[in-house]
Amino acid sequence: MLTYNTENRSGEPIYVYLYKMIRNDIAENKIKSGEKLPSKRTFAEHLGVSVITVEYAYRLLAEEGYICAKERSGYYVSSLDNLIQPVTESGGIKNYDYNSENGEIDDDFPFATYSKIMRQVLSSYGEKILSKSPHNGCLILRNAISEFLFRYRGMDIPPQNIVIGSGAEYLYGMIVQLLGRDTVYGLENPSYEKIRLVYESNGAECEMLSLDSFGISTESLNKSKASVIHVTPYRSYPTGITAPAKKRFEYLAWAKKSGGIIIEDDFSSEFSANTKPVETIYSMDKSGCVIYLNTFSKSLTPSMRMGYMILPERLAEEYEKKLGFYSCTVPVFDQYVLAEFINSGCFERHLNRMRRKLNGK
Repeated sequence: MLTYNTENRSGEPIYVYLYKMIRNDIAENKIKSGEKLPSKRTFAEHLGVSVITVEYAYRLLAEEGYICAKERSGYYVSSLDNLIQPVTESGGIKNYDYNSENGEIDDDFPFATYSKIMRQVLSSYGEKILSKSPHNGCLILRNAISEFLFRYRGMDIPPQNIVIGSGAEYLYGMIVQLLGRDTVYGLENPSYEKIRLVYESNGAECEMLSLDSFGISTESLNKSKASVIHVTPYRSYPTGITAPAKKRFEYLAWAKKSGGIIIEDDFSSEFSANTKPVETIYSMDKSGCVIYLNTFSKSLTPSMRMGYMILPERLAEEYEKKLGFYSCTVPVFDQYVLAEFINSGCFERHLNRMRRKLNGK
């Protein structure tokens, strides 16, 4: 019987704690592929928690592909072995309506709250907003993003590994300068067209990698000459494909085997219909091979040209050496306002409200 101490959950909901503990044990092969998990009722009684708590944890694990339900039998651990082997397709790739997914978020922008915070920043920080931003962004915003990611995504990110920039397209260009123009960049085919345009305009060679129903196909990945792959594991545009845990582990296995880099473009994952956002590849990475990207253009408004990049330790040091001379492209005032919006809890309340709306709840 699985045993976990729910008193050691650091204030997070019990079902999230159970989900993380079981997920980690599966990833580390402590719980074997094909092994049956305890029934919800038996497990709940063993841990002294409610059946609903266990049900929520199992549901999260199933949504991410770690376990699967068998009718009249229970939950079993999915096979995460032999990750380089082809995955079986389950139907064709669907076309994804990007515009309808946007949900006209501009109409729901919290103007009153945001304008109030703008006035508070002007009053509280005064001349501080006239100073020049550090090249990687103001510490107040990097701290706010770090704390938000820990609360909302379970990501433990040092603020010094975060780089603030004026949107995803700007950060794509910085990545090319960091990793090199002589590097081949593998992109999902199809994918958001501007990714390829920005890479190529910066002098990089792009290789388009075909998709199956779960992400970049195993065959394309194995045959590719790319040393960097750019993936959108949550609702890739325009197909709408979300990579399950097995596919994300496959990307990591490819990176480990080839010495490659994964660029994880996490655009819009905050609006997952799941009870928690999908686990990031960055969080699953143990070898420092993932660059994580996200912006506020979907979560707040496209006109807010602000995004952030998280670098693994070795690339953070390389970034300082190669690109530390660049000035931050986001005004200090905007950074302070967004930091206060996040720190006050307004951002998470806005996300929850919009997630319910977009998912019809």
